[in-house]
Amino acid sequence: MPASARGLARLACAFTALAPARALDNGVGRTPARGWLSWERFACTVDCAAAPNGCISERLYMEMADAMVAGGWRDAGYEYVDVDDCWLARARDASGRLAADPERFPSGIRALADYVHARGLKLGLYTDVGATTCEGYPALDVPVSGEADVPSVGASRGYAADLALLASWGIDPLKVDGCNQPTDHYAVTYPRVSRALNATGRAVLLSCSWPAYMQARARTAATRREAPAPLPAAT
Repeated sequence: MPASARGLARLACAFTALAPARALDNGVGRTPARGWLSWERFACTVDCAAAPNGCISERLYMEMADAMVAGGWRDAGYEYVDVDDCWLARARDASGRLAADPERFPSGIRALADYVHARGLKLGLYTDVGATTCEGYPALDVPVSGEADVPSVGASRGYAADLALLASWGIDPLKVDGCNQPTDHYAVTYPRVSRALNATGRAVLLSCSWPAYMQARARTAATRREAPAPLPAAT
């Protein structure tokens, strides 16, 4: 089994259940999402010359899809092959669209999704609610104000156009991280992502990082409250 078969990890979206919640009944997310997420093992390894068997590339995800089938993971219910950060080119294309790195993903995400689907699995992709991902690649840059709630999906620019493009590639879940945007914007920007993604017409499982960032902020605040008072200066 190739090295890419190591580190099977469950992909999950955390929810806080403080009160009953309404959810979109689009057929996804009815059971816990199980599969493999590349970040747990390969993080943002992009130097394929130095790490040809372990860099973020279409080859890695194709090998993982094959390994999950051969190893019986698919039949055990692990159905997601999830691409995390660093799959993108460093800049948008000439039309302003998000694009996969042309050297590491020469066939494109649509072809990778087809490959994964042909093996009875689902392909997940990654983006961020901020202007860039955690590793500095182009992302949705969802605004907190100053526009209609859901722009036209047919628009050539903006986060709704980005989400329509990602959906058109045939992705199944989409992880939306929260780097590079203030957490107090999330109550506006993450719902915008959800509505725009639903407007694409493709049933995509949204894996949102909003709860994780809020939990981290709460832990930081608690640590500050519990920090001991500084000692008085020596006299």
